[in-house]
Amino acid sequence: MTEGVQAAGARAWTPGSAAEVAGLLSGVGYLAGEHACSVLRLAGQLGKPVLVEGPAGTGKTTLATSVAAAAGSRLIRLQCYEGLDEARALYEWNHSKQLLRLLADRVSRAGGPPEAGVFTEEFLLTRPLLAAIRAAEPVVLLIDEVDRLDVETEALLLEVLSDYQVSIPELGTVAGRQVPAVFLTSNGARDLSEALRRRCLYLHLDYPPAEREREIVRTRVPGIPEHLAGQIAAFVGSLRRLDLRQSPSVTQTLEWARTLLALGVQDLDAGLAAGSLPVLLAYRADIELAAAELGLSG
Repeated sequence: MTEGVQAAGARAWTPGSAAEVAGLLSGVGYLAGEHACSVLRLAGQLGKPVLVEGPAGTGKTTLATSVAAAAGSRLIRLQCYEGLDEARALYEWNHSKQLLRLLADRVSRAGGPPEAGVFTEEFLLTRPLLAAIRAAEPVVLLIDEVDRLDVETEALLLEVLSDYQVSIPELGTVAGRQVPAVFLTSNGARDLSEALRRRCLYLHLDYPPAEREREIVRTRVPGIPEHLAGQIAAFVGSLRRLDLRQSPSVTQTLEWARTLLALGVQDLDAGLAAGSLPVLLAYRADIELAAAELGLSG
């Protein structure tokens, strides 16, 4: 059995107050709300994962990457998808290397029985979950779009996050060296199990109000006029109030703001707004609806 070091409480994220969280995140360009900062403070103090739910494009993934940047920690990311299995999420054996070792042993032993030492650390390929709990230094583990996982893989995830250790049949129990700061994001494609939800602190991120989005634009797009940033935030907010198939994300807002700044735009008018709809909306029906509802149709 492989001996592991039990997670001793070393963590990447241990802020002392919500205000400290806000300051750290602001320092890397992420403007978090008061409630989000409170949840992150608790997560750091309790060593619990954070389940971040909300519509696509509200900054859930960016929150986790920003925490890693603010903490100066390495980010380990597991991108979830339907069909993701243990070999891609946790670990697998390097079968090619094992086979070569067995062949080499057979040759060196002149036809004698091969040695059976191919299920050792030397042949173990660690994947994101195992890599995160075995890291020597504090890390941030991002489990992105967890709602896309199969129920069976979600159960595996729950097992790892419960004790921060992994049972490998050939090796035994491999315990973690530290407790990573864990963020799970979900767009609500399916309901997650109650067991997984109980394991996490819950945080819901919605699209920011116009005033906060204006500040986000000013922070992330240096040099943009304050008046234009306000117009951009107000226009995007008006789009999100429509019954669209897909609302514009915060990332799209920032890309649009950078484009307008590069073009030297100082003031947003109806013509620019109408021409920018394909930048902010990805479906023809949404573009047509927005143009009609906001009076931008030619």
